[in-house]
Amino acid sequence: MQIAILLYDRFTTLDAVGPYETLSRLPGAETVFVAERTGTYRNDTGSLGLVADAALADVTAPDILVVPGGPGQLAHMEDGALHAWIRAVDARTTWTTSVCTGSLILAAAGLLKGRRATSHWLALDQLPALGAEPTGERVVFDGKYVTAAGVSSGIDMGLALAGRIAGDTVAQAIQLGIEYDPQPPYDAGSPDKAPAEITAMMRENSRHMLTGEK
Repeated sequence: MQIAILLYDRFTTLDAVGPYETLSRLPGAETVFVAERTGTYRNDTGSLGLVADAALADVTAPDILVVPGGPGQLAHMEDGALHAWIRAVDARTTWTTSVCTGSLILAAAGLLKGRRATSHWLALDQLPALGAEPTGERVVFDGKYVTAAGVSSGIDMGLALAGRIAGDTVAQAIQLGIEYDPQPPYDAGSPDKAPAEITAMMRENSRHMLTGEK
């Protein structure tokens, strides 16, 4: 079972690494990081790089596709070689997935038309224009398409998908193996729970990173 995780410049680290840590532990998993060209791709802060060992042409039939988000997503919203590749491999995947604003790339490629999907809370309002039906759920299954909300939800997505693929016992063993037992010191992980002033500050400081607004 091949799991292809897409990389591009200015991706958000945990968007890619969260699903990697969960899905790569499935029995028989072969995980490949893939990009338009082989080499190192820097994350959204530029402080960390992940290596794509495969170019798009090298990965033609993954069982699972994972598209992470991040501010670099803005450069991949126009139809072109990347969208063509996504559509081509999607025709053969068992599961096509995204984390955070990666769902905007999937939607822009035409894969989420009429489907329920989620994204980072700052980007949910962009989904309707791309043909998708936004939902604030943390992980959304619609057919073979699985979208996760912001950043850390990629771990939840990976575990939920692992359960669908290999059963609850395997998924729970993966969860225990990575000791994923969230006990955050603050109850501020969603705009519905965070203090209003924190939500407002995040909108002011971060919307331009996710949407291109200034």
